[in-house]
Amino acid sequence: MSPTPSKLLQLALKAAEDKKAMNVVALDLRNISPISDYFVICHGNSDIQVQAIATEIRKVVHEAGGVIRGIEGMDSARWVLMDLGDVVVHVFHRDEREYYNIERLWSDAKVVETV
Repeated sequence: MSPTPSKLLQLALKAAEDKKAMNVVALDLRNISPISDYFVICHGNSDIQVQAIATEIRKVVHEAGGVIRGIEGMDSARWVLMDLGDVVVHVFHRDEREYYNIERLWSDAKVVETV
């Protein structure tokens, strides 16, 4: 049985926190966009940390029976995009997060949790 969207969200947040992700934010998109229920946005301070965060999220989602529909950006580790279905995770390198500032694009979304 696949994890619920809220369970996927909690798994992603905990995995990011375990790898010391910075400025972790979860946005509730359920009433705003059909793309997904939640966005998780965080960053690492190095390419290695960005990859470690994304790898940990992938690991815990698989262990919980979830399916990763796609991962983009692992090689460059500047912006890793992970499609968990109802949850989309953005793991940025610090510089790219400041540049793209996607939280601003989704400013209508309610912040679910910050770590």
